[in-house]
Amino acid sequence: MTEWHLSGDYFENCNCSVVCPCLVSKNTPLTSRPTEGVCDVAFIFHIQSGSFDGTALDGLNVALAAHAPGPMAEGNWSVAAYIDQRANDRQTEALGAIFTGAAGGPMAQLAPLIGKNLGVKKIPITYRIDGKKRFAEIPNILHMTVDPLPTAHPSGEMWANIGHPVSPDKLALAVGASGNIFTDHGMRWDNSGKNGHYAPIQWSNHS
Repeated sequence: MTEWHLSGDYFENCNCSVVCPCLVSKNTPLTSRPTEGVCDVAFIFHIQSGSFDGTALDGLNVALAAHAPGPMAEGNWSVAAYIDQRANDRQTEALGAIFTGAAGGPMAQLAPLIGKNLGVKKIPITYRIDGKKRFAEIPNILHMTVDPLPTAHPSGEMWANIGHPVSPDKLALAVGASGNIFTDHGMRWDNSGKNGHYAPIQWSNHS
C-alpha cells in the first residue's frame, strides 16, 4: 500500500442550526435528521506538510462540497471536489486518491456514503487563518468564513471530542459568518450564521 501522511488545518460550514444534530445523534452517529431536512456542507482543507509516495503536498488546498438529501448516515450524497490549481499532475493524482478515500485514511469512512460524484475541478483556492477565524475562497464558487462559537471560556474556543471522521480527537464549535455562499453544479447555498467547525488535522493511510 502507498505510504502517505499529511498535517494541516480544516474547517467546514453546513446549513444546520448550531450545533449540527448529526454530531450529537442520540443513537448512531450521523443518523439524526439535519435541522433543514437536508445537509449542504463544504469542507475546506489546507495541507501544511504532507507526502504521498514521495510526492510533497506542502501548502496545497482542497475543498469538497456535499449535498445529503436526509440524515447523513443514509448516504446518497452528491459531492464535488476542488483541487488547488498549483498542484502538478502527481500531486493532483495523490490528492484525488486521498480525498476520495481510495488511498485509505479518514475519507475512506465517508466514501460509501457518496451516491453521485459531481466531478473534480482544478481551480485557485485561498485558505487563510486569522487568529481563530478561518477563511476560504474559490472565485465565483465559494466564499466562507467561520468564527469560534461565543463562549465564556477564557480560551475563546469550545472544543468537542466526538469522533468526527475528519478530526476524531478534537473539533472546535464554530459559526459561519455573513456572506457564506456556495454556487456550483446547479446548487446555491447561503450558510451564513449556520453551523461550523474547525480543527487541526493529522492524516495517514494508517489513521
